[in-house]
Amino acid sequence: MIDKLAEIENKFQDIERQISDPEVIADQDRYQKLLKQHAELDKGVQLLKHYQKIENALEEARELLNDAEMKEMAETEIHELEPQLVQLKEDIDLFLMPKDPNDDKNALVEIRQGTGGDEASLFAAELYRMYVKYAESNGWKTEVLSETLTDRGGIKEIVFRISGSQVFGHMQYESGTHRVQRVPETESQGRVHTSAATVAIMPEAEELDVQIDTKDLRIDVYRASGAGGQHVNKTSSAVRITHLPTGVVAACQDERSQFQNKEKAMLLLRTRLYEATHEKQRKEAASLRKSQVGSGDRSEKIRTYNFPQNRLTDHRINLTLYSMTDILSGKLAPVIHTLMKADRIEKMKE
Repeated sequence: MIDKLAEIENKFQDIERQISDPEVIADQDRYQKLLKQHAELDKGVQLLKHYQKIENALEEARELLNDAEMKEMAETEIHELEPQLVQLKEDIDLFLMPKDPNDDKNALVEIRQGTGGDEASLFAAELYRMYVKYAESNGWKTEVLSETLTDRGGIKEIVFRISGSQVFGHMQYESGTHRVQRVPETESQGRVHTSAATVAIMPEAEELDVQIDTKDLRIDVYRASGAGGQHVNKTSSAVRITHLPTGVVAACQDERSQFQNKEKAMLLLRTRLYEATHEKQRKEAASLRKSQVGSGDRSEKIRTYNFPQNRLTDHRINLTLYSMTDILSGKLAPVIHTLMKADRIEKMKE
């Protein structure tokens, strides 16, 4: 374990030298990839330093056990340090586990209104805002690819892109059905209603990931509808692309330019095709584990947001937190990190 971390430290130092090289900085694609690697390896380096610090302190405390005057203090220190060392070993094991190649990818997030009418569309809008704020807290960028809004400010369906470091690795656990329990504003009797929204998280596919023959595409242009400014219903800027062999469709109408809409629709199409090819193997891998933490199944009920009790429950890992309003305001990290750890532990058991 320590030898592996030492290798990581050597690689980290090598990358640190490379990112200070003017020739590397000039090649922005290479530079950005190295920066991502640097940030990830830094976690391993910090774990190694912390482990060595605790191990040395524990060794010193054990030596003091032979000193009658210092024995009580040493025993107290050992009692505090030993659990820390056990936890660090677990953290290091998790860090050293082979990572999914998709973890480093950006993510496309698709949120759809589920059962519950207007209340479900309003909840879908709240989930969208939660993810945007969580992305901002991580220094990630968000960009809407397509959206269908309701008159009351809700969302029927939205697809947006989150770009940054380790986005899919963190966001993948959000796929599934999210259920909300609360009293709607329109409810005169004060009864709690249950409605839902579904979330799908897909790793963004690059051109190298999916080969698409242009002969297999049907591209339709049409006039945009709904909110969008003066160009709506005046120019045929909206684009719908159909992949004929699979029937997969992607559309975008949010940009004023037909070219920009076509680019976004192609990105969405590539990602949906990539997701379709990986969905079966991901479900098979998840079925081998007791935990469905990383199954990515949109139909699976994964979480309940109970407004009267300010309670959030994640059903996959039996996690209950009474800080739902904070989480909906973007403070999603405690939930995500617990899910990541649970999923990695299950994979280690395999």
